[in-house]
Amino acid sequence: MAAAVCAFILTLSALCGPRVGTGAVSTPTNVSLKSSNMDLVLSWDSPEGASSGLLYTAEYNTTVTSYKVGCVNISQLECDFTNLSISMYGKYTGRVRAQLGAESSNWVESNQIAVDKDTIIGSPTVTLFSNGATIEVTIVDPVFKTSSLRDVYSLPTYNITYWKYDQIKKARSLSNIHQNRMVLNDLEHWTKYCVQVQINTERNPNPSKPSKRVCASTTNESGAPWVAAVVTFVIMAVAVALVVIAVVYRKSISHFLCPKDSLPQHFKEYLLAPPISPVYLAMQNSHPPEEIYHPVSIISDNGTVEEGSPLEATGTSCSKQPDSTIGKR
Repeated sequence: MAAAVCAFILTLSALCGPRVGTGAVSTPTNVSLKSSNMDLVLSWDSPEGASSGLLYTAEYNTTVTSYKVGCVNISQLECDFTNLSISMYGKYTGRVRAQLGAESSNWVESNQIAVDKDTIIGSPTVTLFSNGATIEVTIVDPVFKTSSLRDVYSLPTYNITYWKYDQIKKARSLSNIHQNRMVLNDLEHWTKYCVQVQINTERNPNPSKPSKRVCASTTNESGAPWVAAVVTFVIMAVAVALVVIAVVYRKSISHFLCPKDSLPQHFKEYLLAPPISPVYLAMQNSHPPEEIYHPVSIISDNGTVEEGSPLEATGTSCSKQPDSTIGKR
């Protein structure tokens, strides 16, 4: 009897006793751990009827380690673990709890994923080059958040699907293509074709997202790509040969383009000697010519005679012209 009473009291105390710290806040919902292009992101939804100011703390673990903190007191509905020493071959589980002030909810765990096997591989980039009745397809792998596609998956293959424009129901496919460059040569002339590519790997059971549809038109005459390659090679070879010749024979070329030969000595003496022309010597030793002039006298009305300045032989006129008669002596 006493044992039954004690058990009843302990049970009642456990059910009705005070709650400390956890369980007072509703838990997040739809907790999910996902990976895309080798990242690792935990996402969730807010609890039903969540109050404003609700914060979240998210953690992650592996099959061989305990939980480690990823995000603390965040308001966003996701936490990115990618940059927290995540291994591309590890298996991970995440968990999250909601916090409101000093109270917090219980932890809610997510699903477990293996990053290399469960990651969603993004779309490759495809470019087309039309050459006559063929189309060359070039594929560029998507960019991973950590490492690269060929570092994670050693033998990826491509599935190439192509069809005539507006005839996708008659599409043809090429599977298990290892090269990232492929030539489609079973095409018709003057026809538009569209191409789409997906990536397959051995460890990841899901193919990548399909690439965008890229289209190009064929023509009738095909060019000769090897001709352009040969011409380019010849031009480069000639350019390299010219550079080598210029380096080896730079002194000879410099002397040829900029000769340093001097004039003969007798040319220098002739050009530097003073002129001996008779005309030049006569001009150098000549004196100003002697001026020729005649004296004149001016007689005024009162009979006085004034001596005037000599007039130049060139016929310069007098500065004074009186009304009296001018006579010569």
